[in-house]
Amino acid sequence: MPELPEVEVVRRGLEARVLGHPIRRVEVLHPRPVRRHAGGPEDFAARLTGRTFTAARRRGKYLWLSLDDGDALLGHLGMSGQMLVQRPGAPDERHLRVRFSLTDDLELRFCDQRMFGGLALSDGGAVLPPEIAHIARDPLDEEFDDATFTRRVRRSESGIKRLLLNQAVVSGVGNIYADEGLWIAEVHGERLGSRLRRTDVERVLAGCRAVMLEALAQGGTSFDALYVNVNGQSGYFDRSLKAYGRENQPCLRCGTPIRRVTFMNRSSFFCPVCQPVPRARRAT
Repeated sequence: MPELPEVEVVRRGLEARVLGHPIRRVEVLHPRPVRRHAGGPEDFAARLTGRTFTAARRRGKYLWLSLDDGDALLGHLGMSGQMLVQRPGAPDERHLRVRFSLTDDLELRFCDQRMFGGLALSDGGAVLPPEIAHIARDPLDEEFDDATFTRRVRRSESGIKRLLLNQAVVSGVGNIYADEGLWIAEVHGERLGSRLRRTDVERVLAGCRAVMLEALAQGGTSFDALYVNVNGQSGYFDRSLKAYGRENQPCLRCGTPIRRVTFMNRSSFFCPVCQPVPRARRAT
């Protein structure tokens, strides 16, 4: 699933390519991607036609395009969503779901193979859609409060990785970057927040922030063709991963084979020497 760096790469592409262009026509080619729009596909298309994109914004893994009437086009990429900028007449993508015709030489296309993502019109959501107001700020947000995050973690009886994945605590950190940030900080993901020192939490936050900035600089992480930027290009940060996906490969810090365990129906990767399992877990 695209995480914060991947969504930010898409946001930047939209900001550079589609702002200021009026929407001349909207075609909903499959109803599922607009299932969260209460008025249905026809109302979705009618209300967007004639509007103009004025800003491209993001919170965590959500992005939205502000509209000139104060509303917003809110989107989530899900597992395989793509926002592509194309020339009219270019062959339709196999999984094209919604087409926005902007000018004679510009289209915005929403493609989604697995259709877990989607688009919706957010009333009055130009600055911040109310549908996502409950989501916390992310570590790359200028207004993210490190001290508040640290206090909240240290008051919790949940494991630190579970807290990193809780979008009400901090947004944008998914499974990949949580594992990478924890590896950098040398902290095991099952250590309880209440058992962490302030400096431990600060190292974890710094690690997540560092790895996401590095991923952003490399265009994000792509393991297959599902995640691409607005030009259809994949990121290549997967070549730089230190823990995630490296089961049985030597830790790049100490040489111990990286381990994989099941976590929340996913996988967690860690170094058993650099990131020792908490005592309580070791005893079970």
